Amino acid sequence: MQGRWVYQLGVLRDALDRLDELHQQWLAARDALPATATPGTAGFDDALAEHHAESWGYLDDWATHGKALREINSAARKARSPLAPIPIPALMRRRAGRK
Repeated sequence: MQGRWVYQLGVLRDALDRLDELHQQWLAARDALPATATPGTAGFDDALAEHHAESWGYLDDWATHGKALREINSAARKARSPLAPIPIPALMRRRAGRK
C-alpha cells in the first residue's frame, strides 16, 4: 500500500463532502432567485459563476488526487489474496503433482 493513498483518499473524501454541501447551497440559492432570473440573465449567471468559483478548488483536488483510485484498483487487482479462488489450471496441476 502506498503511504500517500491515505492522504489522497482523505482529500478526495473531504472535497466530495464539500462539493455536496456547495451543491445543496446552489440549489437553495437558485430556488431563491426571482422567477425572471433564468439561465442567460445576469442574476442567474452571476449566482452560478459564484457557485463555480467556490467549487473550483475542490474539483481541482479531484483532478490532482483522483488518480489514486485507479492506482488502488490496479494494485488490488494484482495483489494475491487468501480469499481469492485459486485458478482452475493451477489447482489441477497441484492435484496432479500429488500422485
